[in-house]
Amino acid sequence: MNQTTVNAISAPPDEVVYSPHQHLGLGWGSLVNTVQELWDSRELVWRLFRRNLIARYRQSVLGYFWAVFPSLIMVVTFSYLNRSQLVPIAATDLPYPLHVLLGMTVWQLFADGLSRGGQSLVSSWSMVTKINFSKESLVLASLGESLLDFAIRLVLLAAMFAWYGIVPAATIVLIPVLMVPLLLLTFGFSLILAPVNGVFRDIANFMPTLLTFGAFLTPVVYPPPTSWPRVLINYANPVSPFVIAFRDLATEGTLSMPGALAWGCLVAVAVFLVGLRVFRQGVARIIERV
Repeated sequence: MNQTTVNAISAPPDEVVYSPHQHLGLGWGSLVNTVQELWDSRELVWRLFRRNLIARYRQSVLGYFWAVFPSLIMVVTFSYLNRSQLVPIAATDLPYPLHVLLGMTVWQLFADGLSRGGQSLVSSWSMVTKINFSKESLVLASLGESLLDFAIRLVLLAAMFAWYGIVPAATIVLIPVLMVPLLLLTFGFSLILAPVNGVFRDIANFMPTLLTFGAFLTPVVYPPPTSWPRVLINYANPVSPFVIAFRDLATEGTLSMPGALAWGCLVAVAVFLVGLRVFRQGVARIIERV
């Protein structure tokens, strides 16, 4: 046995000190610990994602078609209402069905992620109260489902581009970068809603109404407002800048409202940080009461 091996055996092991509520502080160290814990839980997130996906499509006849069904219904309905002038909508630069589908692709990513993330804690309540693991993994796994549906909707979007003979702008390759702050925004709001839904189950009943209302406050089926004071909707609604930027990058090649997008990114980071804090504080107290 050489001297190096002897020193390794005789050296004391690294000391790890556990303390109650070690992630409940407000400092930078607490945030780093939380992010590190999420990274360490990546295999668990993957397994939860697979479990949710299998359960979701078990005994489903149409399978992944349900990922594009809401967008198709919205496109067909508003295309008819607009063409028949029952709901007159201002002219759009793109064919109207393509305009709606581009907006719905982004909005559904946010809406699905928020809806599933808000329910993720309650739907796995037996695990939450009996097993010690990173509870954020549940929300993150549900967000993965929404991201998969988003990828499926991109196939439908590509088919509609081909149908109208429109070549996407080269800046479409930047869309994955654009989705990062939107995912942070969705994840942050889900982290806030999940523990609240654990206490007040009314949230689950209120969410569909809230998301329907939010869809009409987002320039999904109409062009983004440019006149005062309606232009404020592009800033007051944190999803609007991402819907507008998604269309711009996919078709125009330039951002028509870079200021709104910068504001949306700042809001997304703020909501993400607040969501992490609220989730840690909320889940710890809910479990103590159980």
